[in-house]
Amino acid sequence: MSNVTFSVSKSGYTMTVLVQQIGPDLLLTIIGGDHPHIGTVTTFSATTPLTTVRFPSHDGRVHKDDVLAQTLAQQLKAQVSGSCTITAGVHVDQISQQQIKAAAGMAQNLGQQVSAWLVRHPVTKAAPQYYSDQEQPR
Repeated sequence: MSNVTFSVSKSGYTMTVLVQQIGPDLLLTIIGGDHPHIGTVTTFSATTPLTTVRFPSHDGRVHKDDVLAQTLAQQLKAQVSGSCTITAGVHVDQISQQQIKAAAGMAQNLGQQVSAWLVRHPVTKAAPQYYSDQEQPR
């Protein structure tokens, strides 16, 4: 298992992605701002479409952090050989329009950093072995 962290700062706040490579799978955690949290969970694999769950926020609306997750997912989809789960939660108190606009570029930058890291650290583990339908554990 490999772990790495990338960050980008702009417009007065920092966004970070924690990357865990677990066998052929990826677990990415996008956090930042004044109150990091898990606002959304986005999943996909080489053979399944992008799916997102948006959790309720403190004021009754739902979190919109999937916009950040989807930015990374689109950049990484071709590189993922297993599954990919992305949790995202960035909250900046009293966020400005400038900070909202900066978020897309920050997520794009993080995706580029993760993509470059994946090129340098490809999955090299052997595939798991399974019993055939005619076999049973001994």
